[in-house]
Amino acid sequence: MENVAKPWPALWSLVVGFFMILIDTTIVSVANPRIMEGLNTDINAVIWVTSAYLLAYAVPLLITGRLGDRFGPKNLYLIGLVVFTLASLWCGLSGDVTMLIAARVLQGLGAAMMTPQTMAVITRIFPPDRRGAAMGLWGATAGMAVLVGPILGGVLVDSLGWEWIFFVNVPIGIVAFILVMRFVPKLTTHTHSFDILGVVLSAVGMFLLVFGIQEGQTYKWGTVTGFVTVWGLIITGLVVLVLFVLWQWLLERRGGEPLLPLGLFKDRNFSLGNTTIMAVGFTVTAFPLPTIFYYQTVRGLTPTQSALLMIPMAVISGALAPFVGKLIDRANPRYFASFGLLCMAGALFWTAALLGPDTPIWMFLLPSALQGVANAFIWGPVSNATTRNLEPRQAGAGSGVFNTTRQIGAVLGSAAIAALIQSRLSAELPAAPAGAPVGEASMGGVLPDALHAGFSTAMSQSILLPACAILLGAVVALFFGKPKSVKGWGGRSASAPETAKADLNT
Repeated sequence: MENVAKPWPALWSLVVGFFMILIDTTIVSVANPRIMEGLNTDINAVIWVTSAYLLAYAVPLLITGRLGDRFGPKNLYLIGLVVFTLASLWCGLSGDVTMLIAARVLQGLGAAMMTPQTMAVITRIFPPDRRGAAMGLWGATAGMAVLVGPILGGVLVDSLGWEWIFFVNVPIGIVAFILVMRFVPKLTTHTHSFDILGVVLSAVGMFLLVFGIQEGQTYKWGTVTGFVTVWGLIITGLVVLVLFVLWQWLLERRGGEPLLPLGLFKDRNFSLGNTTIMAVGFTVTAFPLPTIFYYQTVRGLTPTQSALLMIPMAVISGALAPFVGKLIDRANPRYFASFGLLCMAGALFWTAALLGPDTPIWMFLLPSALQGVANAFIWGPVSNATTRNLEPRQAGAGSGVFNTTRQIGAVLGSAAIAALIQSRLSAELPAAPAGAPVGEASMGGVLPDALHAGFSTAMSQSILLPACAILLGAVVALFFGKPKSVKGWGGRSASAPETAKADLNT
C-alpha cells in the first residue's frame, strides 16, 4: 500500500490539464470574429465551434466518471490528455469551419475523459474536513480559466493568429502529461457495469435539445426539413431526456447500476449544488459573447483590448479565492455561495446597463472587478458543498454528475445566447438580416454609426438572460444545509495521509 504523504503535488499536476481544458470553453469567444474572417463563415457556424466542443464534453461525462472508477482516474486522465492535445493540434491546422468543428468534437471527448478524474482524486485523497482548501484550488482554477481564456485568446489572436489559441495547448499538454505521470498516485479501482441505453438516451436527448435551441432562429422557428420542425426537435429532446431519467430510476430499483445514480440526489446539498452549478455553467458561457461582440463591432477594440477589460476580474478572483478556500470548511457554504452569485448577477445587470454606443470604456472595469469578487466566492464553496458528503466509492459518479450538470448548463447557455442574439439583432436592426452586422464588421468592414445604438441595445438585452440565470442560482444556494460529519475518513485532518492510505495501490 502506498501512502500519499504529499497529496498537493498530485492535485497541482491534475490542475494544469484541467485549467487547459476549461480555458478552451471560453478562449474561442474572443476569437470568433477572426475565425469568421479566416474561414469565411457566418456567426451561426462559428458559434458551433464552441457548442460542438461543449456538447462533446458534456454528454460522456457521466460514463467517463464511472470509467475512472473502473480503470483508475490516472489512466483515464492521461488518455484524455493525449486525445485533447492531439485534437488541439488538429484544430489549429483546420482549413475550413467543418474541419474545425470536427476537431473540437474530438477535443471535447478528450476533455470529458479528464474532468471527472480531477474532482474524484480530490474526494478520495483529501478527508472532508480538509477538503475545502483543495476544492478552493479546484474552484479557483475553474473560475480563473473562465477569466483567463478571453484574455489569453485576445493576446494570441492579435499577435499570432486565431490558430494559436489551439496550438498553445500542445506544449501545455506535454508538461501536464509528465507531471501527472510523476506525481499522481494510482488509486484502487471498482468494478462497474455500464448503462449503454442510458448513454444513448442522454446523448440523443441533449443533441436534439441543443440543436433545436441554437438553430431555431436560423429556421425562423419553423420547418428544418420535410416534417422535421425546430419545436419538434426541442420537444423530442425533452421527451427523450425524461425517458432517460425514468430508465435510470427503473434500473436503480432493479438493483442495477444506472449511468446517473439518482440516489445521490437524496443528499440535499448535492441536489442544490448541481442546480446551482448548472446556472453557473450557463452564465459564464453565455455572457462573454455579447460583450465581446459589442467591444469589437461597436467600440472598435481589438481582441486584446477587449480581453484586457477582464483583467480586474481575473486579478481579484485569483487573489481572493485562496482565502475563501481556507474558510469554507468552517461555515455553512450558503453564505459564501449566495454572496458570490448575487455579486455576479449584479455585475451582469450593471454591464447590461452600460452597453451603449458612447459609454466610456473605463467604466466597464467596474463590473469586471465585481465579477472577480463573485468568482472567488462561487466556485470553491459550490463545489465543496456539493461533494463534501459523498463517500469515497461515490467519488467518480458524483464528480461525473456534478461536471455533467455544469457542462449541460454551458451547452444550453451557448445555444440560448446564440438564438437570443440573433433574435434581438432582428428586432433592433430590422433592415438587416440577423447576424449581418456581426458578419460585416468581423469580415473587415466597419459597423455604420447608424447601427451602433441598435446593436448595443441588442447586446444589452442578450446579457439579461445569463444575469437572470445566475440570479436563480443565488436563490437556490440560499437553501444549502450545513455539511454533515462524514465518517470513515479517520475523523481528524491530521490523519489525511493515513485515511488516503487505505484507498491507494502501490
